[in-house]
Amino acid sequence: MQDDRAFPARPILAVSAAVFRDNKALLVRRARPPALGLYTLPGGVVEAGETLSEAVAREVLEETGLVIAPVALAGHREVISRTADGRAERHFVILCFASRWVSGDVTLNEELDDARWLAPDDVAGLKTTEGLAAILSAAAERLAR
Repeated sequence: MQDDRAFPARPILAVSAAVFRDNKALLVRRARPPALGLYTLPGGVVEAGETLSEAVAREVLEETGLVIAPVALAGHREVISRTADGRAERHFVILCFASRWVSGDVTLNEELDDARWLAPDDVAGLKTTEGLAAILSAAAERLAR
């Protein structure tokens, strides 16, 4: 199977959601590379013709079964992995949205193997994607406004 995300001609646009419910954020653990075994936020690639809000709501629904309401952009991450000779093997620009839980219970898809609702301060002991704590803090701040 060909991986159309490997060695892209340009960065790939993706979205994620810092979903809050009762002052706790949803963290999910990836069951596949490239973030295998790391806790992160649910999300994925934006499809052509989708708004960013539509994409983040769809991705969270597909990955977790939750209905969410995206509220505001909380920040971004750039994920670039390179080969030994310096070529960009993967390049994602991920826009993270502060979001509120609307309905549903977490049901994981095949991309995830764990989900936890945690207070942002409880993330410190977990193996996470880079910058996760800062994104959660920014998202909590945006939702408090």
